[in-house]
Amino acid sequence: MFNTAPVTAGTDQPVAVLTQLQHKDLTMFLVAIKTFANKVPLAKIFIINDGSLTAADQALLRSHLPIADIHDRTQFSVAGCPSGGCWERLLAIADFVKDYFVIQLDSDTLTLTDMPEVNECIATNTGFVIGTWDNQEIESMTVSSERVQKNNAPTMDSHVQMLAESRFINLDDCENLRYVRGCAGFSGFPKASFDKQFIVDFSRKIEKEIGAKWHQWGSEQVMSNVVVANLDKSMVLPHPKYTDCGRMKIPGTCFVHFIGECRFKTSRYADLAKNAIQALLG
Repeated sequence: MFNTAPVTAGTDQPVAVLTQLQHKDLTMFLVAIKTFANKVPLAKIFIINDGSLTAADQALLRSHLPIADIHDRTQFSVAGCPSGGCWERLLAIADFVKDYFVIQLDSDTLTLTDMPEVNECIATNTGFVIGTWDNQEIESMTVSSERVQKNNAPTMDSHVQMLAESRFINLDDCENLRYVRGCAGFSGFPKASFDKQFIVDFSRKIEKEIGAKWHQWGSEQVMSNVVVANLDKSMVLPHPKYTDCGRMKIPGTCFVHFIGECRFKTSRYADLAKNAIQALLG
């Protein structure tokens, strides 16, 4: 990976990748961003330092990603929203989306082949999110909330995502909103598509419903899904063409999110990453 070419500007259009990065994921992020930028031309990369990136890390990133700007996550904290748990990442997107089509890209991802759907979304200023099942669509928040209540009957001991989704139905504007059970690890936010105040207002409403639970890990993904679902134009990327490691179907899958521990349990991530790096080297 360290012998591959740096990522330089591939377009004069305002297209950016944003990620929140920690020291231990630096090499994986270089694989993720270089394989992605090989298929989707970028003008800018925003890296949100979680606080663990060293001076040497940042120097390495700048040498491989000369179009990258590195910011400290603390500068994006906002009253009315949780802190930590990647919330500053989403709030940073809300800042940069004023000027860029911003794509949130996690370190534990790999781009394997061309991604025409993503490039089309950029061309048409359409939001996107990686989905969870085949033929998934963005739906009414009311429908989504009622399904969660029926299938899981979440309690205060449930995962924050389940609990929050089940309480959507209590919001006074639920019938006018939409939702998608996607993944914040790969989502696209068109230029000038939403305002930070939308996040703050929604966060406060849900916190009134579930209290301190809203500050647990996983709430930021719920919020990200809410934002994507309520853009003027957005879509769920076709699944399993875009999928997680448990559902990928090679060679049909073009993009994989290696969630949790799956990249370490087998050699699949290492093998695919090795092949991708060889392709970058030509």
